[in-house]
Amino acid sequence: MTSTNDDHRHRQFSDSDSDSDHGHTGSSSLLHADLSNSIFKSYLEFTNQSSPSASDLSKIQSFLTTSSSGALSCLICLERIKPSHPTWSCSSLCFAVFHLACIQSWSRQSSDLSAARATTRLPISSQHASEISTWNCPKCRVQYSRSQIPKHYHCFCGKLQDPPSDDPWILPHSCGEVCNRPLKHNCGHNCFLLCHPGPCPSCPKLIKSKCYCGAVSEVRRCGFKNFSCNNLCSKRLQCGVHKCAQPCHDGPCPPCAARAFYACRCGKEKQERECHDREFRCEGACNRALKCGKHRCEKGCHEIGGCGECPLQGKRACPCGKRVYEGMPCDVTTPLCGATCDKTLSCGLHRCHERCHRGTCMETCRIVVIKSCRCGSLRKEVPCYQDLACERKCQIMRDCGRHACKRRCCDGDCPPCSEVCGRKLRCKNHKCPAPCHRGACAPCPVMVTISCACGETHFEVPCGTEMDQKPPRCPKQCHIARLCRHGSNSKPHKCHYGGCPPCRLICDEEYPCGHKCNLRCHGPISPPNPEFTLKPKKKKSIHQTEYTPGSPCPPCPELVWRSCVGQHVGADRMMVCSDKTQFSCDNLCGNPLSCGNHYCTKTCHALKNLSATTFKKERSNSCEECHLPCQKERRPTCSHPCPLPCHPGECPPCKVLVKRSCHCGSMVHVFECLYYNSLSEKEQMAVRSCGGPCHRKLPNCTHLCPETCHPGACPSPDKCRKKVFVRCKCQTLKKEWFCQDVQAAHRNAGSDPRDIPKNQYGIGLLPCNSACKSKVQVVDSELHSRKSKVMEDVIVCFLKPFATWLSFDRRGTVVVRVLHLGNIGNSGDGKTKNMFLHAQPITGDSVDSEIYALPIPKLVADRLERIQRNFLWGATKDVLKFLLVAWDKEKEPETEKNVPKRKRRRQQVQEGKQISRLQKIVAAMKWLLLIVTLVVVLIAIANYGYKGLMWLSDWMNEVEEQRQRRTYRRV
Repeated sequence: MTSTNDDHRHRQFSDSDSDSDHGHTGSSSLLHADLSNSIFKSYLEFTNQSSPSASDLSKIQSFLTTSSSGALSCLICLERIKPSHPTWSCSSLCFAVFHLACIQSWSRQSSDLSAARATTRLPISSQHASEISTWNCPKCRVQYSRSQIPKHYHCFCGKLQDPPSDDPWILPHSCGEVCNRPLKHNCGHNCFLLCHPGPCPSCPKLIKSKCYCGAVSEVRRCGFKNFSCNNLCSKRLQCGVHKCAQPCHDGPCPPCAARAFYACRCGKEKQERECHDREFRCEGACNRALKCGKHRCEKGCHEIGGCGECPLQGKRACPCGKRVYEGMPCDVTTPLCGATCDKTLSCGLHRCHERCHRGTCMETCRIVVIKSCRCGSLRKEVPCYQDLACERKCQIMRDCGRHACKRRCCDGDCPPCSEVCGRKLRCKNHKCPAPCHRGACAPCPVMVTISCACGETHFEVPCGTEMDQKPPRCPKQCHIARLCRHGSNSKPHKCHYGGCPPCRLICDEEYPCGHKCNLRCHGPISPPNPEFTLKPKKKKSIHQTEYTPGSPCPPCPELVWRSCVGQHVGADRMMVCSDKTQFSCDNLCGNPLSCGNHYCTKTCHALKNLSATTFKKERSNSCEECHLPCQKERRPTCSHPCPLPCHPGECPPCKVLVKRSCHCGSMVHVFECLYYNSLSEKEQMAVRSCGGPCHRKLPNCTHLCPETCHPGACPSPDKCRKKVFVRCKCQTLKKEWFCQDVQAAHRNAGSDPRDIPKNQYGIGLLPCNSACKSKVQVVDSELHSRKSKVMEDVIVCFLKPFATWLSFDRRGTVVVRVLHLGNIGNSGDGKTKNMFLHAQPITGDSVDSEIYALPIPKLVADRLERIQRNFLWGATKDVLKFLLVAWDKEKEPETEKNVPKRKRRRQQVQEGKQISRLQKIVAAMKWLLLIVTLVVVLIAIANYGYKGLMWLSDWMNEVEEQRQRRTYRRV
């Protein structure tokens, strides 16, 4: 495999070289042979590798490819560098190769410009400036001194001067010996490769090295001896207390970040701080007592014991310093001497003219002096603290020689030009991005990669020379997959520039309808390489082809049967397959509506789609909408109809609230219909129970059922355990029995407990004794006397409203004429009603009335009065209301004296508010005037608005005419 690659490289380099040397014959065919194996041989043997590593030897490999292709060019002159040309290569960063003459001229010009710039800006001689001048590499801009200007042609490693160029087995511009240059990182070893361009690879020797933290030792390549063990560093930090907690790393450990409370220098304040920042000063003053005992230290936070002596002890001078006092106590203020202060002011030229004073002298010197501006064109008297500047712009040319300084009042030391150079570089593709400068611009540093279409063979050339280079020849097959559908079946071809040749096979692409295209393949072709494209040598044929590369297939020309838009059976027509025109037949649509329950009754119209599996027609937007109510039976079954209109699928769950009383009737439960109907009958009975007492009356007694709320009849009604008072017939004796015993006693007595009234329940079950008989005799005599007294007090006690209802017959009996017996009977109590019902009727004169005659006691008459009063004045049965006016007096009509004061006052206010006829006329005139004003305003707005629109239209027409005139003049 290696030999095959070597042969391929040899053929590739030889062909490229023959093209680039333009006619060299004989031994020139052996120049630029594949020398990579001979150069990398010692390195590969030492590292036990079969091919050079891309990371270490990529620069050398790229130079060899460029040189073998004849594309090595000088960045300065953009000309090709041939094997016989003397060269110089940068040995710092870029390792670019230049013509020796080009780099010498470039370095001299750059150093001369640097010396001239230093002479104008620095106070040095031109000879010294020339000695310290520098120049930069045209590509990487690395700085070299003037003494490093190349004078001779050396090989890449620098050992041989004027290396041979006619040896076909030695790399051009190389001595052919071992490089032997010191490797990077100063490892102490030298390069093993033969003399080569580009940087030396990393040192391949095996050494025993330690990780950054020193905990792990490994045998590694010398070029990669620095490594991390990924364990904790654990080195002692600068604080001397904590250890580094980061993984093994290069360089010094970071500051200690452990947090704790530390005191300031004076010890008054403590703060939580990081360990490396533990020493700090608080913002307060020291305030410790000095040795004098009269003053305190005014210094900032400092260490204890560093206050020093009192500054007011010993010799002391007045504020201006002209008079010295000795032996003064420190608590006595130094007196003023009275002389002139004479301290130098902030300007540094004048002195303070005030008397000796405490505090600072005046901040700004206001002495008037004659000053000159920076450029010297203006002299003027101004205060000393003010700067004088004129408005004159400097016209001196800057270092670039193209732009003036233009600064106001410039002192002659013009700054470098801040404009961008912007001149086109020699490559004619880019502009100089450097600041504006003298001399030639630096060459374009951009390198353009030229490769074959597949990218396997490529080299780099300076920007601007790519159009003169030929692409490298690649013997491999084109790996670009065809974009048409015949990619796997097409004939292979070699790597090339431009698009791949068109496919010659039949398209045979299937249309969406199922037919296939019978034209020649017209699929897309891969685009040409945008970096470099060869011009076609042959002219394009003029005749038109039946296909266009990259164009879609034409519409399907096959004839097919097509149905109507409604997909009705028997309405098909013969049409071209690509013709998508739709037609409608005269049949009814018959398409199921969205509800899924009814069908469309419109004439044949377009459908949404037709399912091929179920043959169901889906509703299109043109089908009618179903507005019928939903008639489906709900699940689970309930009596409520579905609230939605007719719809597909199942009805939504019934959410209607259903009221169901509990079994005892004391509470009403509200359930959702769905929930209640989904329960079984037993669960429904359980849910309806209120959980409280039954509250139903037992059938045989007046007590309530003691059980919890339950369905059906109350259990064991004969076993009521409630206690009942039992009495004798005269109700004298009383005893407490259980209700079930009372029921049993009534049954034994031959009566049913259900038929016994509530007030008679338990009465007569106890036998009367001798005490009961004597008490009964006393009660009977008292009742007899009371009855006789009541009969004597029978009177007719009706008021005036009842006068029309009462009359007397011939026997002197009270005759009552009742017009509305039902109302009166319902308003009264039970006794009154019974009395009226048991009265004897007497024939009356009116057909609508019935006449009854009966004796009425006084109490009954009072009750009748209350009933009538309540009926007339709106009282309820429970609340009785009484009039404040006597019933025996008729209501007199209201006179002026009887009218209340409030009512009289309200009538007077209403009479005062009455509007006269004149006021009505004035109000009507105001409204008419307001309406007329509004009409006039609307007419004026409409008029002026119309005129404004017409003016705007005329102005726009004039502007359009002027624009057209200008257009015609330009034409």
